[in-house]
Amino acid sequence: MTLPLEGVRVVEFAAYAAGPMVGKYLANFGATVVHVESRTRPDGLRTNYPPFKDNRPDPDAAGWFAFCNDTKYSVTLNLKHPRARPVAERLVRWADVLIENYAPGVMARLGLGYEAVRAHNPRIVYLSSCNMGQTGPRAAQKGFGSQLTSQAGFTHLTGDPKDEPMLLFGPYIDFVAVGFGLVAVLAGLDYSRRTGRGVYIDLSQYEAGVHFVLPAVLDYEANGRILQRAGNRSPHAAPHGVYPCRGEDRWCAIAVEEDAQWQALCRVAGHPEWAADPRFDTATARKQHEEELDALVEGWTRQQEAGQLAEALQAAGVPAAPVQRTSELFADPQLRHRDTWRQLAHPVLGSFHYLAPPFSLSESPARVSRSPLVGEHNNWFYREVLELSEEEVEELEAEGVLR
Repeated sequence: MTLPLEGVRVVEFAAYAAGPMVGKYLANFGATVVHVESRTRPDGLRTNYPPFKDNRPDPDAAGWFAFCNDTKYSVTLNLKHPRARPVAERLVRWADVLIENYAPGVMARLGLGYEAVRAHNPRIVYLSSCNMGQTGPRAAQKGFGSQLTSQAGFTHLTGDPKDEPMLLFGPYIDFVAVGFGLVAVLAGLDYSRRTGRGVYIDLSQYEAGVHFVLPAVLDYEANGRILQRAGNRSPHAAPHGVYPCRGEDRWCAIAVEEDAQWQALCRVAGHPEWAADPRFDTATARKQHEEELDALVEGWTRQQEAGQLAEALQAAGVPAAPVQRTSELFADPQLRHRDTWRQLAHPVLGSFHYLAPPFSLSESPARVSRSPLVGEHNNWFYREVLELSEEEVEELEAEGVLR
């Protein structure tokens, strides 16, 4: 079966998540993606971020790297070596797409900035993804997800109103930026194919994150109101939150926006008198008496099993879902039906569950193959694809260029 991006060639001078995840999705739909790193300074996800297989740090046993880099090839190239430049130039001449997420100016100092690359390959689609974008007073700022989510306004809105702001789990904005980066690269490829000219994509992860707090931004624009932390409360739904269920640390998320949904919840609970109570019979009344309402609902949910409760509420038309632990995601029947998890053998990790793209194409399902070891494809790529001679490869390896 021919995949939609088959024949597209991608070179990836990128690390961690925001750049490599774009390459992963391109690879899942047929692109040949070559991840470039070095043994002296491998991708940070190989070395800095657990989990590692059996809790032993090893560049080839890093779960985070495997998660972000399935279906790719890995080659090593020490870009700081004086003899690396000609090899890198052959790489960019081979590629249709270049992905990098270094700090602004790093690629230019390595001789691989957009203008230099375009001189070798005028049709290149060049994606730069960094914290702040390539220009502006904060362009040089470095950081990770916690700083970006704080600057973009997420942290101010997250947590209990009586407590300090809370950081979101993980590098949230990195993954927001991945979606924008993927769309931009596909648009760039279309432009390149139609015109024969390349394009430079300057992606600001910070700006990408701001798109995901637009309700708060619009409220300030329209009303001059600064939204505050509200815990699990909603301005237009009650009851709304996660409610304790039977068992240790078991919860169910429930959201009631309409009177009909509230009446349905009361029927499922076996308490029709709740629906007739004037404190709760309208959405406005429920918001005014939200603490009493939450106590009432919580007293009922504590006696229920979370999964069964969610199913009963959903069947009655009330939005609800159990709060799942990460271990439960692997057995989730919906994810299994969608073939989300692809269990593959890895020479170091053993059996590993890779994550397929969250979208499917009817005529060409995504492919997922295991993540590469460090420099696993040097021999094939440098000799057979870039057509370096045996003598050249041996000399470059001896001098440490291909390490």
